[in-house]
Amino acid sequence: MATAPEPTPDSVSAALLDLLDLREVPADLPESGPAHPGPAGIFEGETRPQPGGHVFGGQVMGQAVVAVGRTVPASRRIHSMYSYFLAPGDPALPIRFEVDALRDGGSFSVRRVLATQAGRTILAMTASFQEQQSGLEHQDRAPSAPDPEGLPTTADVLAGIDHPVARYWATQRPIDIRHVTDPIYLRPDGSAAETQMLWMRVLSPVEAPGLVHDAILAFASDYTPFEPIMRRQGLTWVTPGLRMATINHAIWWHQHADLNDWLLYVQRSPSASGGRGLTQGQLFARDGSLVATVTQEGMIRTAQ
Repeated sequence: MATAPEPTPDSVSAALLDLLDLREVPADLPESGPAHPGPAGIFEGETRPQPGGHVFGGQVMGQAVVAVGRTVPASRRIHSMYSYFLAPGDPALPIRFEVDALRDGGSFSVRRVLATQAGRTILAMTASFQEQQSGLEHQDRAPSAPDPEGLPTTADVLAGIDHPVARYWATQRPIDIRHVTDPIYLRPDGSAAETQMLWMRVLSPVEAPGLVHDAILAFASDYTPFEPIMRRQGLTWVTPGLRMATINHAIWWHQHADLNDWLLYVQRSPSASGGRGLTQGQLFARDGSLVATVTQEGMIRTAQ
């Protein structure tokens, strides 16, 4: 039986935009009234199957960023968000995003969104938006790193590996990830380092508004935060009995980037304890400026 052709980069990027193109649905009118004015907006998004049988957490975060962003004025851009992952998502079901307006001030708007499937909450997020304003300026600068064009792609690293997960990572992830430090897909990092660097951008260029690029950054930021923990512990993505799940994930946008351009993701893990691991990351533009700061805490366990 002939195998299905591999998707093209353009089709993979188009599928990402489809995921982030939420449809608005009407509010549940019986629940509305003077005491319960109803949500600021209700949206619904599709899911995509991926290895492991659950919805990718970055997808839910990216869709939630779009949902909250569509309830604030276009002049306000997201500057921070905090997400709790409460249950794994089912790729067979659409996701409903119900947004509440917590505050609309002169400069800032704050939103809360719950992502649910069949009445079960899978993610809770709060996010804050701000009008473009001037103020004090200073920032970290990017460390020295080789250019991404000279680094192997995930497809290069996994070439010849005949496994469905390897094929998915190599051909169907919408983010082009190129490790500066050696990737740990198959082999551990013998140095036991707790740091790593990688470049990332969308697999194929997309035309989308700023809100969607902010959502793509949230989406992409969730692919590799576990890796500094794995490096420090001598683990790989194929370590038998390894189980991982995101507990919470936070992002601060210091400026807004076009995800068609490369971002350098510098990550480290300061702690692992109690079956949990913490990672911190910084995203830098090609010119060395700091775009965003990311933190993530996750459950990480190995078979005894």
